[in-house]
Amino acid sequence: MNSDAHDMPADFDATIHAPNRLRICALLDTAGEAEFGLVQKQLGLSASVLSKHATVLMDAGYVEQRKAVRDTRQRVWLRLTRAGRAAYQGHLAALRAIVGPADSAP
Repeated sequence: MNSDAHDMPADFDATIHAPNRLRICALLDTAGEAEFGLVQKQLGLSASVLSKHATVLMDAGYVEQRKAVRDTRQRVWLRLTRAGRAAYQGHLAALRAIVGPADSAP
């Protein structure tokens, strides 16, 4: 099987495609913004794993964080950037192109 990069749709994004990063983007796309601990709980990830994947997404310019004090503790909120939302939506379109149209007939 030839997995040449030319076989992939143009919007396929390897940075987003990693399962945990895809799940983070999906959650943030729906929620708009979410507190780090909530993302961690919803996705069932350890803090270190979430931090690692969030950092990759932030380094790509796809996610930004906001820090603030809440209940006397510093909290971190995550959200997709405009570029991150566009990349995520493009990646979803690329995945749909790969799997083809949904067939509703049994």
